Amino acid sequence: MHAHLTICAHAFTPPLDRRVAIRDYAAKLTTRAERFEAWEGPALIGLVAVYCNDPARIAAFVTSVSVVPERTQAGIGHSLLAAAIAHARGLGFRRIALHVDREASARALYRRLGFADGAQDDATLHLSLDLAARRPGAGENATSHDRDREARS
Repeated sequence: MHAHLTICAHAFTPPLDRRVAIRDYAAKLTTRAERFEAWEGPALIGLVAVYCNDPARIAAFVTSVSVVPERTQAGIGHSLLAAAIAHARGLGFRRIALHVDREASARALYRRLGFADGAQDDATLHLSLDLAARRPGAGENATSHDRDREARS
């Protein structure tokens, strides 16, 4: 995962390596997040990481969405995020939330999946999706390559 996040670091706005120590962040995602992964052979090409640790099941939080640069616009991020939404809904969460820089190109993906504006600050949009309201195509029949979940089964 460290290699994947390093490859994708400059696709984040601002770049991921300017905000976090990637090695530490990868370790945190490995131990604490639900991960939805797309693999091409031995290479991790897409990742969505979600914290589903709210005991009251009010909100799950998407902490990372990344696809290797040469595979963006191929629907990988959409499929993985749709699978994460379906997973959070299946766990009984009321909503799923994320923060995104207002300049990030990923905003369009989040809007297509039904995320709506919440609070805002100077550079960051706080978006959320009501999981009680079903939207056709948003998480329905989605699949993921979540090797971590498969390994635990």
